[in-house]
Amino acid sequence: MTRLIVTARDGSRHDVEAQDGLSVMEVLRPLGIGIAGECEGSAACASCHVWVDAAWLARLPEPEDAEADMLDCAFNTRAGSRLSCQLRVGPELDGLELAMPHA
Repeated sequence: MTRLIVTARDGSRHDVEAQDGLSVMEVLRPLGIGIAGECEGSAACASCHVWVDAAWLARLPEPEDAEADMLDCAFNTRAGSRLSCQLRVGPELDGLELAMPHA
């Protein structure tokens, strides 16, 4: 299991045990903290947009074109913006810190 540290929109922090192989979206959606995942992970919407902590940015793969295009349409983007459906949980993400963007 991989540990994710998530800050919800209300500022509450959640330590989440995530099953390897799932997308971060699949892990976060059942928590009810603002991840809709309306396109079911096909990078065709931005309803799973998260802010990744700056310390993690260099450790993640660059967004592919479809993800970058959707982030261009998302609200409240910044340097650490990613689609959580495009981040695959694995040991390399253990301790990943992310936050829900403000609505």
